[in-house]
Amino acid sequence: MSLSGKIGDHPDARWYERVPTWVPPGATLVFLVVQAVALLGLGQPALCACGYVKLWHGVVLSPENSQHLTDWYTFTHVIHGFGLYFLLWLIAPRMTFGLRLALVLGLEGIWEVFENTPFVIDRYRESALAQGYSGDSVINSVFDTLAVGVGVALARTLPVWATVAVGVSLELFVGVMIRDNLILNMVQLIYPSETISRWQSAQ
Repeated sequence: MSLSGKIGDHPDARWYERVPTWVPPGATLVFLVVQAVALLGLGQPALCACGYVKLWHGVVLSPENSQHLTDWYTFTHVIHGFGLYFLLWLIAPRMTFGLRLALVLGLEGIWEVFENTPFVIDRYRESALAQGYSGDSVINSVFDTLAVGVGVALARTLPVWATVAVGVSLELFVGVMIRDNLILNMVQLIYPSETISRWQSAQ
C-alpha cells in the first residue's frame, strides 16, 4: 500500500482515479483535432462558404446557419454540457474535473461527427427549420463542442438548482426566439412531426 495518501495510489482505486494529471488536457486536444479531421473527411467545409467568419450568426433560415462560431444552437450545446456532466457524475462521482471535461468533450465530438453524416443531415432536413441544411462547418462544430465545455464548467460551479434553472431558461429562451430548442430538435430528429414543422414555419 502506498504511504502517499493519494486516492489514485491506492491499489483499489478505480481506473479514472489513476489517470495522470497531464492526460485530460492532452486527450482534450486530441479529441478536438480528431473531430475536425473527421468532419473534413466527411466533406464538411472548414469555414463558411461565404468567405468570412462571424462571432455570432442569428438567422436560422439562412445558408450561413451553423457555419460561423456561434448561433442560436450554441445555447443547446451548453445544455448538452449540463446533461453529460450530470451523467458522468452519477457514473463516477470521484472522477476529477479535468478527466470529466475531457470525456464529455470526447463524447460530444463523437456526436458532432455523427450529426454531420449524410443520414443525420437528411433526417434534419425533414424539419421546417432545416430546409437546405448541409451540416456544420468544422469551425462551427468545434465551437459547439467548446460550448459543451462551458456547460460542464457551469455545472461544476453552480448549485444543482441553479444549473437546472439555467438549463430550463435557455430552453425557453431559444424556443421563444426561434421556435426550436434542444427538446424540439431531438423530437424532430427521432420522430419528425408535421405539426411541429408547421408551427416552426409560421415564425
